[in-house]
Amino acid sequence: MTTKLSPEMGELLIKTVRQTLETRLNGQQIHPLDMDNIPSVLKERGASFITLTKRGQLRGCVGSIEATLPFIQDVQERAIGAGFEDPRFPPLTEAELPEIRIEVSLLTKPELLEYQSPDDLVKKLRPGIDGVILKHQYRRATFLPQVWEQLPTPEIFLDRLCLKMGLDPAAWRTIHLQVEIYQVEKFVEAESPS
Repeated sequence: MTTKLSPEMGELLIKTVRQTLETRLNGQQIHPLDMDNIPSVLKERGASFITLTKRGQLRGCVGSIEATLPFIQDVQERAIGAGFEDPRFPPLTEAELPEIRIEVSLLTKPELLEYQSPDDLVKKLRPGIDGVILKHQYRRATFLPQVWEQLPTPEIFLDRLCLKMGLDPAAWRTIHLQVEIYQVEKFVEAESPS
């Protein structure tokens, strides 16, 4: 995504997530969005992550790294994933919904980060700005830029990302992993959802 979205479009994305969660919880079928009434920038292909929190704690987070759907449809699909398919959590319940806070992250296209050594990699990462994708053989894992808030140094960030990928935490120091970076534009629901 190259175009910055307006706050109103961010609100539309958050509203889409909340309505999708409500529809699913009400046992209704989720219908395709009426694309005629969607702003053109949200019809562009894009990748997104939906993060749900409850009282400040993670309650679900699912996303896509590759742009295969229009942003608005990707957001709708990831909302279902975050609310009902994140294997770390039981499916969302109707009783929880009023306490759920929604964050929508729209990803830029990942770019390969060339580096010569572990020290070079550490120097090239930009904490708080770059989301990072690590790849090794058939494995792949990512952390959004927001994860830097909990893992503020590149060394700790990379250690934990290697663990997430199923490798030894120090793998990034001993194996030349493929590294891609991306940035996000994020929208966070107000404290008391409507």
